[in-house]
Amino acid sequence: MKRTMSKFLTLVLAASMVVGVVGCSSSSSSSSTKNSDPLAKTETLKLDVFSGTANYAGPQIGWFGKYIKDKFNIELNIIAPNLQGGDAKYATQMASGNMGDIVVMGYDTKYQNAVKAGLLLDLTKNDLLNKYGKDIVANYPKALEKNKDQNKGFGLDATKVYGIGNGVSTMPATTSSEGSYMTWGPNLRWDLYTQLGKPVVNTMEDYLPLLKKMQALQPKSDSGKPTYAFSMWADWDGNMMMNAKQFACMQGYDELGFLLINANEDKYQSILDPAGYYIRTLKLYYDANKMGLVDPDSISQKSDNAAAKMLDGQTLFSWFPWQDNAYNTAARTSVGKGFELVPFKDEKIQSYGFSSYGDKLIVGIGAKTKQPARVMEFVNWLYTAEGTMVSNFGPKGLGWDVKDGKPSLTEYGKKNVLSNGTETIPAAFGTGSWKDGVNALNISSGTIAVNSINPEFKEPFNPALWNSTLNENVSKVDADWRATMGAITPKDYLVKNKLIAISPVTLFAPASPDSTIQQKQDQIKAIIKQNSWKMIFAKSDAEYDALLKEMTTKAKGLGYDEVNKFYITQAEKTFASRKAAK
Repeated sequence: MKRTMSKFLTLVLAASMVVGVVGCSSSSSSSSTKNSDPLAKTETLKLDVFSGTANYAGPQIGWFGKYIKDKFNIELNIIAPNLQGGDAKYATQMASGNMGDIVVMGYDTKYQNAVKAGLLLDLTKNDLLNKYGKDIVANYPKALEKNKDQNKGFGLDATKVYGIGNGVSTMPATTSSEGSYMTWGPNLRWDLYTQLGKPVVNTMEDYLPLLKKMQALQPKSDSGKPTYAFSMWADWDGNMMMNAKQFACMQGYDELGFLLINANEDKYQSILDPAGYYIRTLKLYYDANKMGLVDPDSISQKSDNAAAKMLDGQTLFSWFPWQDNAYNTAARTSVGKGFELVPFKDEKIQSYGFSSYGDKLIVGIGAKTKQPARVMEFVNWLYTAEGTMVSNFGPKGLGWDVKDGKPSLTEYGKKNVLSNGTETIPAAFGTGSWKDGVNALNISSGTIAVNSINPEFKEPFNPALWNSTLNENVSKVDADWRATMGAITPKDYLVKNKLIAISPVTLFAPASPDSTIQQKQDQIKAIIKQNSWKMIFAKSDAEYDALLKEMTTKAKGLGYDEVNKFYITQAEKTFASRKAAK
């Protein structure tokens, strides 16, 4: 159960870090009603939805299609530019002068261009929001404020509202928004850790002798290949080596350009700081490689290769709770084998608080829609408790139901909801499988953040976090971890022990560098990534030191300090925005 839930959360959380590209709607959006009531549902309203995050194109089918047809007499046609030409599809729809009836897009230049071209409806026009979006107005005013602020930043009219942010919540910004698991680990093979007596880990460097002993206990994988503590990959590297940043994230920091910025304190550090977490982590991996703990394929393999090794049991350490999903099969965890959180004493897992402003996407209405009142009513419903439950987890009675006032998964739901299953749904809820009915709008992390508390049940919307789910069919490895740690989930343990550093989401978003700074940044990051990998596999301390000196000298020569000056300004503005939000 643990890893099924983790996988679900990853699919729900990991995508929240991607800003979609959007655009359009067909010209035959909807037939106008002759009834004087703008919400009359006598005629079927056919809406085109242009969604930059959709992974399906075509009519909305299955249980969600039936539910909204029955409730609103609405039918949706999903247009997914990511599947239908990308930027070219967006350009085509821009040229047509019609972006569709509902638009899901990111705050970027495409949004700016769409507003300037008059393709998104001002939701304050004719008092549309106040009349037909009352739940949004009452519960998420800061999400509307953010849209106005973004408009101001783009040089647009800041008195108008063109969309509502995704992933909004009424939960406190100082409350961690993750589910059962945080974004980062550290997770280790719990069965091997148990054999070694479950020793206390004080610092990140203390993992190395522990992992060496674990390697001695398990020198071969299931297929007979050698095991390693760390099996890394380079295809996710950005401004720096991705795997070298992860221990900083376990100390309360995340990246901003070439800086590591603290989640809730007014401090940052340069990644070239010899006493900083980035260089400290490179040294840790260098020492680990000398001990035979680093997979020699790390420098050349991709993430898929590392995932396959995790599945085979070649890996003993996991940075991400979702990473060890591959190893923690039911067959293994039922006999006590699997990965679990093994924290170190001075860690502070970086976390993001819930956001009243919303995330990186907006849900807007196309300017050419024929029945804006009915469209606004539908969008408003997506931002209600009922709309959140139905659009993400299906209608009551299908995948979930209520027992003694609390939600629980049905037998059908246990097999399909958290795993996006393909079993046929009961006829009363429509046709096709569970997966067929999954909301093709696919608004990233949802209109309302699904880890928020559902006011109806006083439990999160997300079924993976319900008490009924967490306490059913607990595996042997989970049961032992819970008994040892005195907690139900990793997040529960970290919160109880104050090992989380929460970064509150504010109205301020760091700016992007201009072309000159960006060009320098691109040149510098190539040097940093190249030398970081070389340092880990250096043959001697002298070679390691020489590579570090070379990386620093070359980066400085290419304008590292100038680039950092820009990001330091952004960091200081971030600190100021946090103070203003308190």
